[in-house]
Amino acid sequence: MHDLPLWLEIGLSMLLLVGGLFALVGSVGLLRFPDFFMRLHAPTKATTLGVGGLLLASMVAAWWRGQTGAPELMITLFLFVTAPVSASLMAKAAIHLGLASRAGAAPVDADPAPPPR
Repeated sequence: MHDLPLWLEIGLSMLLLVGGLFALVGSVGLLRFPDFFMRLHAPTKATTLGVGGLLLASMVAAWWRGQTGAPELMITLFLFVTAPVSASLMAKAAIHLGLASRAGAAPVDADPAPPPR
């Protein structure tokens, strides 16, 4: 078993704490925000950064032990690629359904009526 030096343990601990804090803030935001559009930002921004911090700590620990860290790298890449795409698709679907927002903007009508002749 490869023991980690103290400076690396402290750095990895900080990454884990910061990642966990971001994940907690994203989860609380998902519960506390008042409407769908605001709730969409919490998991796609804060929680993605939180999981990214956790995976980065895991990747650095794997590299130090002589492993490739390929699984962590693939998870990180897929997470950072799929989170914005899924958030965009959910927002477009909500706009298409006409969900109201408490931010003050009226929902955009996806299928406007044709202009009168």
